[in-house]
Amino acid sequence: MADDKSNAADYWKANVRLIFGCLAVWAFVSYGCAILFRPLLAGIPVGGTDLGFWFAQQGSILTFIVLIFFYAWRMNKLDQKFGLGE
Repeated sequence: MADDKSNAADYWKANVRLIFGCLAVWAFVSYGCAILFRPLLAGIPVGGTDLGFWFAQQGSILTFIVLIFFYAWRMNKLDQKFGLGE
């Protein structure tokens, strides 16, 4: 019984760590690259516009989509590690 609780606690810690990691990447790309670092990225051309504008318009959305697939992939690995796979 104690082993099950320990296993569940470890699983939850790993899950929360993964969520916070994904949120940190999302916040950095959405707020950091698109808003705070826009003046620094303004001189780098990408697709006819500057990199700061690109991050604000498309980069943050594409990063969010990649994060969704990354989270699903890592959670499947985590489920397998803790014996909770499908």
